[in-house]
Amino acid sequence: MTPVKRVAMLSLHTSPFDQPGGGDAGGMNVYVRSVALELAKVGIDVEIFTRAAADGQPHIEELGPGVLVRHVVAGPTRRVPKEVLPQLSDDLADAISDVTDLLSDGHFDIIHSHYWVSGIVGLTVAKSLRLPLVHSMHTMAKVKNLRLHAGGVSEPESRIAGEQEIVHGADRLIANTSTEAAELESLYGAAADKVDIVAPGVDLDIFHSGNRAASRSGLEFPPEAYHVVFAGRIQKLKGPHLLVEAAADLQRRRPDIPLQVSIIGSGSGPEALELQPLINRLGVHDTVRLYPPVIPEQLAHWLRAADVVAMPSYSESFGLVALEAQACGTPVLAANVGGLPQAISDGRTGILVDGHGPALWSAALEALHDDAEMRRTLGSHASIHALAFGWQRTALFTAQSYRTAVEQYEGAAVS
Repeated sequence: MTPVKRVAMLSLHTSPFDQPGGGDAGGMNVYVRSVALELAKVGIDVEIFTRAAADGQPHIEELGPGVLVRHVVAGPTRRVPKEVLPQLSDDLADAISDVTDLLSDGHFDIIHSHYWVSGIVGLTVAKSLRLPLVHSMHTMAKVKNLRLHAGGVSEPESRIAGEQEIVHGADRLIANTSTEAAELESLYGAAADKVDIVAPGVDLDIFHSGNRAASRSGLEFPPEAYHVVFAGRIQKLKGPHLLVEAAADLQRRRPDIPLQVSIIGSGSGPEALELQPLINRLGVHDTVRLYPPVIPEQLAHWLRAADVVAMPSYSESFGLVALEAQACGTPVLAANVGGLPQAISDGRTGILVDGHGPALWSAALEALHDDAEMRRTLGSHASIHALAFGWQRTALFTAQSYRTAVEQYEGAAVS
């Protein structure tokens, strides 16, 4: 069997250099960057292909030892909504082929695509290079449509058709959780023996328990504040508006609680939210404050400075912030959806909420405030729970998926 020494990783709609928490950048950026760097440490070099989104970007940059990022030109050299990118799929495939044509035969051993836009391009490139394709969905249109919130916009049929094509055409599929694997099988007809379950990880060098008082003081939050943090893209799917409404309800019912809610992130695209008008209308401008996205080292301080991290998402393939918060010893209050029940141990490292009513979330926040001992116990268990999710583990299982794909691909070629 051909050993896997170099992988072409496709992350075409967002770059591993982008700041998570804004625009189209989120957990997937962290995932691609972290897995690539860890794969390189176990002897698999990675070249990440992403679309050039600004004039003057270098064609190739080093992300870290053994990891290169190639910016390919397709469409305008500016940021475009990911919803537009499917129109550029042929141009993206051609741009990648232009690069690979300059490389020696056998330069890559496998292709790993992330998100459906990259998967469609990956099918074309894999066929051209005669290489196996491994694909990670991260999110799926049928799942998002099933969990559509009030007023939400359904994912288009073109995406559903594209994902169906990927499921049938990819050599292997990587799912974040057993729930995602079951959805691939039940909603898209994926063969069970074609799906590998590989949990995402957390950077335990950055996200870890520390001096909570020092983090809180450094961010200028008083010791007595009941500090709730949300970190992620500001869009309806992530539910930050629900947290604002819950804060307003809690403030009205329990003015004795010194509540402070920090919402960290920014939004873009059709689902972007303007939260400040809602904050002003509900009269919680002294309670709820908005902050721009921050780098991981700063985010770790925010998570340590929190009494609770809230994730009121309507859909979540896994929820990396939940792992990062737990690694910092902070309990998570999360919606009981998607992969969150597998990222969080309900009642042990956090609390899962069944539903998205503001009153329901207000009551859950109130209960956690009133039981400080429970918060401490959840946080203590959370930091231990997160230790099992290092990115090295994710990379090792991903490498095993690569080896299986190559073995099956070569076997099929021989037969």
